[in-house]
Amino acid sequence: MRRDLKGYFGAEPAPCWPDDARLAVSFVVNVEEGAELSIGDGDERNEARYEAVEEVKGAPDPCMESHFGYGPRQGYKRIADAFDQFGVKATFSTCGRAAERTPWLIRDAVARGHEVSCHGWRWETHAGWDADRERAVIAKTHATLTEIAGVAPVGWHTRSATSPHTRALLIEHSGFTYDSNAYDDDIPYMEGSHVVLPYAFDTNDMRFSPGGGFVQARDFSDYVIAGFDRLYAEGATAARMMSIGLHLRIIGRPARIGGLETVLAHIAGTPGVWIAPRRDIARHWAEQHGETT
Repeated sequence: MRRDLKGYFGAEPAPCWPDDARLAVSFVVNVEEGAELSIGDGDERNEARYEAVEEVKGAPDPCMESHFGYGPRQGYKRIADAFDQFGVKATFSTCGRAAERTPWLIRDAVARGHEVSCHGWRWETHAGWDADRERAVIAKTHATLTEIAGVAPVGWHTRSATSPHTRALLIEHSGFTYDSNAYDDDIPYMEGSHVVLPYAFDTNDMRFSPGGGFVQARDFSDYVIAGFDRLYAEGATAARMMSIGLHLRIIGRPARIGGLETVLAHIAGTPGVWIAPRRDIARHWAEQHGETT
């Protein structure tokens, strides 16, 4: 009975966001470029997931590396400028190795007022890891991002599957106040004094990948706005939070960035919305709901 399939059913918490906002909105920019698996970087294999799904086995793949290189070279500035235009502060969920290779990008994000959180060392699942290995990776990632960003991160999100130990190790580390390793709700929840901020794969630019359903920029904006409008309506009577996932190399493309700008204009133009980095949402939720067991 380790899985909780009931959640808040029948007892959803009332709206509780600052200034009587009906909805908390979190923009998450995943910074993974340079942390994807690459034989050319000495990794055991190449990353196979991208718009061109063609895995090169047993040899370096400069084509895949070049695809990922687009994010920091061009995509980041378009995204960051769009946030500035609408006064939005986001969470940059960052792999440690990516930060090590693009320190200028991380420092620029911090200078613009964004949060930097942890997204693992490499861009990889932790499924099957033992606790000692994972503990070391968590510590290394946290220390590296602290050094580069100049601010200690308080959030964590593993690529897809965690290990059974992940959340306990994050709590043990004591540097983390929240994680986003859940996809099961539109409302944050507590595990003791630790906050779980559910993430979402549907309101996410990853759906521009082959077979994902998004082709035109308006596919992204139409879908995300539909989700926002529904959660905003529900937020009149119950607490609601929305996560919008972005990637430098995906939404940062010229034909797609307009979709993000349309979403930002719609959300920023709606009264009663709290757009905030995840660290602020986690802090507020913990203050409102305290420690539960």
